[in-house]
Amino acid sequence: MELILRQDVQNLGFKDDIVTVKNGYGRNFLIPQGHAHLATSSAKKVLAENLKQRAHKEAKVVADAKALAEALKAIEIKIFAKAGGEKLFGSITNIDIAEALAKGGQQIERKFITSGIVKRTGKYNASVRLHRDVIVELDYEIVAEKA
Repeated sequence: MELILRQDVQNLGFKDDIVTVKNGYGRNFLIPQGHAHLATSSAKKVLAENLKQRAHKEAKVVADAKALAEALKAIEIKIFAKAGGEKLFGSITNIDIAEALAKGGQQIERKFITSGIVKRTGKYNASVRLHRDVIVELDYEIVAEKA
């Protein structure tokens, strides 16, 4: 079944992508939830025209995302957490990284940050998706808080 995505769907595609999925997934989840609609020939023509008109605006958005990526790389991220030796009391998640970036002056939504759950001190990296074409790898360090 061919569908046109109306919004980004994780592990499937981005908005306005034409994807092929199994019938049940499309009919029972994507279409009723409003994530996609059928990719008929007329819908494909409309999509092609919209993408053509949007290409100019898209270039500016990508340039802004690349500028933000350079600004993010300049930020040194140190997250202080309570720890017993190397093991943390709790864990560090995307929320903590987003808060550290906010302290550095850049507001990034946590849903665009992918790092996993970290439970030990040390150096790690996270990826931040600013645009479908611009993904930044950020290095961060988790330091034990001095009691």
